[in-house]
Amino acid sequence: MASARREEILQAALDVFAERGFRGTSIDAVAERAGLTRQGVLHYFPSKKQLLLEVLNYREQLNREHLAGRKAGEDWAGDFAEAVAFEQDHPSLATVYSVVVAEAVTGQEPAAGYVRDRCRSLQEHLTGLLTERYGERLPSGLSPRTAATAVLALIEGLHPMWLVDQDAGRYPEVVRDALSALLGTDRTPEAHLPSTKG
Repeated sequence: MASARREEILQAALDVFAERGFRGTSIDAVAERAGLTRQGVLHYFPSKKQLLLEVLNYREQLNREHLAGRKAGEDWAGDFAEAVAFEQDHPSLATVYSVVVAEAVTGQEPAAGYVRDRCRSLQEHLTGLLTERYGERLPSGLSPRTAATAVLALIEGLHPMWLVDQDAGRYPEVVRDALSALLGTDRTPEAHLPSTKG
């Protein structure tokens, strides 16, 4: 029961933060959306800052769960395309992050710290995965770090584009095609793995 109530609060908070941002959101507004009292929300989340960070982690969790059935690393371009399609079906997931990024640009905390740390962490993680698979150069000729940065820029940059154009169902295909070329996965990856022979 407690976990279900906690998730109800997170979903309500996700919607309110997406609409109003961190500064414009109050615990009372989240409580009203969740059908609870202020103290009911604070019982699970002692501060608005903690609630925002939990909402952002909840957003990441939903995305991971959606991709859980896919074999990791088998089709990266397809994985990213599917993630974009999922967020288009659940626009509040993209909206809340876009609002947080906008607040981060103006230096507002905790948005600025979260976005900075998340971008660095994702870039390092993806760089490591690409290096492990391809070595110092991808089949496209890019270095793993450049490719990782470009992948993240593409995905993050698409958010505001389709959020203001809800009829743009083509973006998952754009992501798949662009990343296939960027990563070189339109060719057989195994043929481009670095040789392990001495």
